[in-house]
Amino acid sequence: MSHEHHFACKLRWTGAKAGGTTKYDAYSRECEIEIEGKPAMTMSAAAPFRGDAKIYNPEDLMMAALSACHFLSYAALCARKGIVLVGYEDDATGKMEMSAGKIRFVDALLRPRATIASSDLDLAKKLHDDAHEECFIASSVSFPVRHEAVVVRASSAKLDALEPER
Repeated sequence: MSHEHHFACKLRWTGAKAGGTTKYDAYSRECEIEIEGKPAMTMSAAAPFRGDAKIYNPEDLMMAALSACHFLSYAALCARKGIVLVGYEDDATGKMEMSAGKIRFVDALLRPRATIASSDLDLAKKLHDDAHEECFIASSVSFPVRHEAVVVRASSAKLDALEPER
């Protein structure tokens, strides 16, 4: 497998139909992101930056990318190490503030909760640290990405519900 990967998107400013950038507080921040072979996504600036709070913004997607990357790295590690992951959720938050004269992310906290069918809770917990090290997105940003992972063993009822019917 190649160690070089490329990703692309096209952005089109759809807010232009509401008028040009005649004044900072008067133009629409709405745009559309297109990625080949995938549904288009309408976005805007975040509400504090005069965007539409009802649609996705780059800051939302930054947090989603960090959370999803950690999950995908963790699930792969679980599969490789024999940890049977049967449930996963995360409650991720990020903090932006003025730093070095720019508004920027200064911290992100992931709070993953993994449910496993396996008995090795210690290994399952350690794999969150390994997932953090392997996450492409976390290793690409210039701010700390922390995690406070919780790992629990699945109840027998949950395991029964996962069994395919015969």
